[in-house]
Amino acid sequence: MARIAADTLNLEERVVRTNKVQKTHKGGRTMSWNVLVVVGDRKGCVGAGLGKARAIPDAIRKGTEDAKKNMIEVPLAGSSIPHEVIARHGAAEVLLKPASEGTGIVAGSSVRTILELAGINDVLGKSLGSSNAINIAWATMRALVSLKRPEEVARMRGKSVRDLMPWYAEETAPVTEDGDVVS
Repeated sequence: MARIAADTLNLEERVVRTNKVQKTHKGGRTMSWNVLVVVGDRKGCVGAGLGKARAIPDAIRKGTEDAKKNMIEVPLAGSSIPHEVIARHGAAEVLLKPASEGTGIVAGSSVRTILELAGINDVLGKSLGSSNAINIAWATMRALVSLKRPEEVARMRGKSVRDLMPWYAEETAPVTEDGDVVS
């Protein structure tokens, strides 16, 4: 997958979770913070990253830099996703289903934040398994990476997009007489 130049995008960032952590040394405990940050342009590009530092602002800055390095492009079908997907990370499992227009984002935890910043407005999400916000975020990112565009699926199956998803072909692109999308 091609790397996304984050500096050319108009990105919005959100802190999803802050966590105070301690390391015990011979001389006492060292406290620091780890922060989960999500960045996105609300037009199909989103990234998540972790930052860890002694102070929260430094951790947020590091998390933002990490999120910009881990940006992905999400295939959109109108205001939703093209198909249902399930992804796991550790004990966290996330289910995402496309929803009809006007439904909104029916999801909780870090799933909602990631989907909002990706520009997905209508989707049903369910967190299965662990409720750890960080693992749920990684599972959501895996789910978004595994989404396929209808054009890719149609090409693999040897069919036209109109045969697979008639509503998608009509919404997004002009179609030839035999049902293929004009690129």
